[in-house]
Amino acid sequence: MKILLTGAAGFIGHHTAIALLKQGHEVFGLDSISDYYELKLKYGRLQEQGIINPDKIVYGEIYKSTLFENYRFVQLQLEDQSSMDHLFNNENIERVCHLAAQAGVRYSLTHPRSYIDSNVMGTLNILELCRHNSIEHLVYASSSSVYGLNKKQPFSEHHGTNHPVSLYAATKKSNEMMAHSYSHLFGLPVTGLRFFTVYGPWGRPDMAPMLFARAIDKGEPIKVFNYGEMSRDFTYVGDIVQGIILALMNPPGKSETWDAENPDPAFSSAPYKIYNIGNSKPIGLMDFIQTMERVMGKKAQLDMQPMQPGDVISTWADVSDLTMDLGYEPKIDLEEGIGEFVKWFNKYENGVNHA
Repeated sequence: MKILLTGAAGFIGHHTAIALLKQGHEVFGLDSISDYYELKLKYGRLQEQGIINPDKIVYGEIYKSTLFENYRFVQLQLEDQSSMDHLFNNENIERVCHLAAQAGVRYSLTHPRSYIDSNVMGTLNILELCRHNSIEHLVYASSSSVYGLNKKQPFSEHHGTNHPVSLYAATKKSNEMMAHSYSHLFGLPVTGLRFFTVYGPWGRPDMAPMLFARAIDKGEPIKVFNYGEMSRDFTYVGDIVQGIILALMNPPGKSETWDAENPDPAFSSAPYKIYNIGNSKPIGLMDFIQTMERVMGKKAQLDMQPMQPGDVISTWADVSDLTMDLGYEPKIDLEEGIGEFVKWFNKYENGVNHA
């Protein structure tokens, strides 16, 4: 199967690309290689995908992997409509896994326009291209942040998500609504995946695992928001990838049970579905820090801080739909997952660009 994977140089996209290639699929990777965070991470991921000299990539040129026969990569921006049209017109893409996005809740407070450009306009281009190129199935990344002010936990796809607390969350909510409209109007099979606090090797430097590991390693204080009274459904990246691929291989059909008078936000009369992907085992922030201390063999210095704008106190994924429909089963517990992350972190921080 030939799959277009957007966000291929990103954290989750990188692991998804490797997993799909190992399963024998043909993958066309795409990424803007933005400088939102350190390019060394993105270059390192691309090197693991067999893209040599990633720091010398020319925009719009296609590069073949030296490690995977069925992998090619191109640097493109999703908002670049003419280049994206050219790609779809010249590649026989069958399915699209759309993971590219401007990430980060706090960054959205200071750089709002980048979220509209990438997450809204970029996703619109993907939807239009899928519509006009008879794509069999579009899977796209949403986020647990869409649950916003929702207090009922565990978070379920059957709950409402009408009160986001950050622009990032609002753009992800808009992606879900845009995707549903295209599924309804044009019969495009679409699946949205709400990720819950993903961690693991090659993780982003603006997220807690990397921030904490770097501070602990250097003996510097780590900022602990809401004075540690927070919890997250930390999910190992390998479990996330398992869910992505299960979804990608199983396009939704039209539902015969959806009731327009009592609409369920998780599905529709259109070939459309929303799933949570998480570990379904929320971990307290202090427990997470203590696990990292134990694995790293060093104590953390804690700088207790108040709650930050755009944050939520806790997340907890109900993954029963994904388990029942597609057989999803998270397997990596926190101790093992942090162990794999720290093993990679020690190599990366010592200047080794591959795990």
